[in-house]
Amino acid sequence: MFGLAYGDALGKPVEFKKYPAIVAAFGPGGPTELPKKALVTDDTQMALAVGWALLKDGDLVQNLTANFITWMKSPDNNRAPGNTCMRACLKLDYGLPWQQASIRSSKGCGANMRVTPVGLVKSYDDDTVAYIAQLQAAITHGHPTALAAAELTAFAVRFLINGAALHELPTLLIERCRSQRDVMRLDGFSSPDGWDECRAALENVKVALSAKDDGGDVCAKTGEGWIAEEALASALHAALRHPDDSVAALGRACATNGDSDSIACLAGAFHGAAYGMDIWPVEWSKRIEYRDQLTRLGAAWD
Repeated sequence: MFGLAYGDALGKPVEFKKYPAIVAAFGPGGPTELPKKALVTDDTQMALAVGWALLKDGDLVQNLTANFITWMKSPDNNRAPGNTCMRACLKLDYGLPWQQASIRSSKGCGANMRVTPVGLVKSYDDDTVAYIAQLQAAITHGHPTALAAAELTAFAVRFLINGAALHELPTLLIERCRSQRDVMRLDGFSSPDGWDECRAALENVKVALSAKDDGGDVCAKTGEGWIAEEALASALHAALRHPDDSVAALGRACATNGDSDSIACLAGAFHGAAYGMDIWPVEWSKRIEYRDQLTRLGAAWD
């Protein structure tokens, strides 16, 4: 959870900047020093909303819906929230069931940047992780690729906390694309096409990593990350370019033409799941916004 927030906070100041401007300000390695007052974006805010919904008693759909509406109405929701999330949350607030509120055409990355907590719940079996990951996605982002990418992101976290190595993730996730292609977890939403798009994006990661690192924008090879499968792919690309230097991985994820905060958010979640808290500068935990909530959620499923 802290890795997610650190990447988000590093990416926030450069979220809508282009690669040349980022490099001019920070060098090709991107921003690697957390601001003294490290504010996050809607990515972390919504990940917290999902996490708290998982810990509440009662109906999960109601918990997720209530937390998303609360987030939408919060005065702190002033961090350039995604259009799909806002449109769907408005519909939920009007009282529409989630199946009608969902933006079926959207595969924006807003559903997989918030799914990390689902992958952390050790008591869930694989089918439960898959179902909840897709469900929390479909409440706002109804495109099959958004559902598949959210499940894959949750499983990336799950694989890592269960002992998989970072470099194994592309292969593990591609295998999951193959095995789940014909599994319909949410009637009317799931589709093999979503898995096929995600698998193609993950294959691009393997191709990119097979070539020598040019030190440039990871999005040039794996996509700008505004859409779900590209956010996952480019986060993996950045994370795997610096498997032994988590701060460098976040900086690299931020130095892009794409959705820098969301890419760095996921890269941070992956490094944090793989290595724990010891990889991050100690003082960062005192600077990050929502540190109390991150601490409580991060420990909730240990």
